[in-house]
Amino acid sequence: MRFGIIGAGPIGSNISKKLVNNGHDVKIADARGSERLEGKALTGAPVSIEDVIKNIDVLIISIPSHALPSIRKIVDQVGEEVVVVDTSNYYPQRDSKIDEIENGMVESVWVSKQLGRPIIKAFNNLLAYSLEHEGAPEGTTGRIAIAVAGDDQSQKQIVMNIANELGFDTIDSGSLLDSWRQQPGTPAYCTELTKEELTKSLQKANKEKAPFLRDKVIEKLSVAPVGYFSNKDIVNLNREIYNS
Repeated sequence: MRFGIIGAGPIGSNISKKLVNNGHDVKIADARGSERLEGKALTGAPVSIEDVIKNIDVLIISIPSHALPSIRKIVDQVGEEVVVVDTSNYYPQRDSKIDEIENGMVESVWVSKQLGRPIIKAFNNLLAYSLEHEGAPEGTTGRIAIAVAGDDQSQKQIVMNIANELGFDTIDSGSLLDSWRQQPGTPAYCTELTKEELTKSLQKANKEKAPFLRDKVIEKLSVAPVGYFSNKDIVNLNREIYNS
């Protein structure tokens, strides 16, 4: 398949690497300009944001929430047949407060409105380290699962097939309106669960408590020295707080 990826951070670059290693054609761009890619060790062809959307089957957007409105004109040029995947998560500490989300709009619904088209929400409830290192062949005991939400069933299945190929089980987590169940602060968010465990955690989610629990984790992480928490520590911290 032919992929375009906007965003060369840990999630975007790790997805690109795994896709290329699986034989796919991948282009990767930085929304702020091609010069931002210079000197980065990337797997995939670095291109401009104008070129990243040309002749692709899937567009994966992996940039901070506050930057999403800035690429609207680019996304407007993407063909209707292209599957658009969003991996973002809203953090007011980084993105500044977004009134619609603060007032209850589901993050992914807000993203869809900013981009002006339907999206599939995926790869947002997995830590970058886990995405890079924890994938496993289908059928492996304890295989980590990700949640995939969206309103187009055929597009969701395409994304679920991709995730499976990259080493992860998948859960159809419902419509875009349901995607709050995999947002930061919920038991399904970056707790690195099996398919059976993730299914239960999605059902346990509490929309009202999620922002408070999200901020509680961020507070603990922000006061710790750099490198103090390992990936396993972060997973355990998330499990402890998001299930409280």
